Amino acid sequence: MKVEQIYTGCLSQASYFVVSQGEAVVIDPLRDVDKYIKLAEKYNSKIKYIVETHFHADFISGHLTLANLTGAKIIYGPNADPEFTAIIAKDNQIFNFGDVSLTVIHTPGHTLESTSFLLKDDKGKEHSIFTGDTLFLGDVGIPDVAQRYKGVSKEELAGILYDSVNERIKPLPEDILVYPGHGAGSACGKNMMKETVDTLRNQKQINYAINGSFTKEKFVKELTDNLPDPPSYFPYNVKLNQKGYEDLHDIIKKSKTPLSVNDFESMIDKDDVIILDVRSEDEFASLHLPNSVFIGLDGGFAPWVGAILSDIN
Repeated sequence: MKVEQIYTGCLSQASYFVVSQGEAVVIDPLRDVDKYIKLAEKYNSKIKYIVETHFHADFISGHLTLANLTGAKIIYGPNADPEFTAIIAKDNQIFNFGDVSLTVIHTPGHTLESTSFLLKDDKGKEHSIFTGDTLFLGDVGIPDVAQRYKGVSKEELAGILYDSVNERIKPLPEDILVYPGHGAGSACGKNMMKETVDTLRNQKQINYAINGSFTKEKFVKELTDNLPDPPSYFPYNVKLNQKGYEDLHDIIKKSKTPLSVNDFESMIDKDDVIILDVRSEDEFASLHLPNSVFIGLDGGFAPWVGAILSDIN
């Protein structure tokens, strides 16, 4: 068995590739799925399942593209309502691949469908847990970042989350590894650690959500006080992840249109045109086009572009 974490810095996002005996599972894939295809080739394996811990708000997942390319089945936890073919797993349901397994642990609170997945090795021993946006290192996911649940308050979601992490994750063996969905810098939490993997034992000592230092009431207040408004594109992302989207390769193919100097000059003054300058900060400062917007590729490119462009397609 091998677990590979694929960490994307500009999104502070972690996806995972888990392989055993020629069968693999991909957890929370990004939309650019080529990296997972290459990992499957590297390990001479077939992707059997694509696991989604919840409907993501901060990025478009690659679940549909990867499923179309590989024939893998998409798995969500309880309460998920995708508008495409997927397995809606039951709490405690087990999915086998190779000689290992994933057990579904429903952990709502960040969203109502949020689910963690417990990995057991070929001896049936608990090895690690993939917590999505439920339990981060040093933190938890803030409730309802995409504001989907109009009938449920943020305080109610925070209370549900407290029960999830303390009743479903905290009692697990302390030597298991915690693999979260995000690290420091993500808008899905308040104060995450920069590390991207830890033991449950250490988290039970330092994470306020599960170390016993907070009552449920204090936890709810801590989590919901001064919550910032989510980025404007978060609800749009959730909708695409739930309903489906156009294949990324098709978007790139139709969008990569070379422009002549004359074509470019004819477009730059239009109200619906945004000129992105993706060079370094020094290069932009030395010389740039009037009215262009600087978002360097070496920084938080994706979330800033998401905030500025109303329709990335």
